Amino acid sequence: MADKKLKITLTKSKIGAVPKNRKIVESMGFKKLGSSVILPDNEATRGQIRQIAHMVKVEEAE
Repeated sequence: MADKKLKITLTKSKIGAVPKNRKIVESMGFKKLGSSVILPDNEATRGQIRQIAHMVKVEEAE
């Protein structure tokens, strides 16, 4: 069985964000507003999403 993946899209700008949240956005691999990344569905990724939930949209990737 294949591992689950999440498609995460940046919906709000990191310009006015707290520095900690800005670093999380950069570490997840976002380049610009509206970009998407596909990351594994694990506890580390879920923790990052929890911190910046107000800035991203999360979907299950196929």
